[in-house]
Amino acid sequence: MNKKYLWIIVVILIIGIIGVYMFLIKKEKANVVSEYEPEEEISEEQERQTLVSLYFINKNTRKVEPEARLIDVKQLVNEPYEILMELISGEARNDNLESAIPKDTKLNSAKMNVDTLILDFSSEFVENHVGGKEEEEKTIEVIVNTFTELTEVNSIKILIDGEENKGFKDECVKFDNEFIRSE
Repeated sequence: MNKKYLWIIVVILIIGIIGVYMFLIKKEKANVVSEYEPEEEISEEQERQTLVSLYFINKNTRKVEPEARLIDVKQLVNEPYEILMELISGEARNDNLESAIPKDTKLNSAKMNVDTLILDFSSEFVENHVGGKEEEEKTIEVIVNTFTELTEVNSIKILIDGEENKGFKDECVKFDNEFIRSE
């Protein structure tokens, strides 16, 4: 009987060794990483583009809404504030959206002071604005939301032709303080 038990133990050991060996082989095969191959090649132009959110006013609801745009990374790195201002003062691609920036407004300068972006606009920014507290607040919201999409910008200070503490014509919204994102 001892031989019978000995054979049973040997068979169990052999089965156990085979089981452990099979487990290790399966685990090793699972760790093999296959290289990802894209279905189509990415062009050099696509590699140089990044997605940004620009804000406009919805013509129907009068709410501030984002519009995604692909822009050249080099342009964004070299002149981030100028390119974003150019885009939000232009036409939206969506027909339901319109710019909140008054016509003929020019950006005299844009410079960073710690985490505040100081935007110096031409006098057309206030002179050509439609007026009214709600519309003025929407214009500020469009500017703040667009520029605070950039990591380094946390607040916006507005100057008019280099002068501080101005405001829109009806003085409902003044530029005394920095503007921050409200969302």
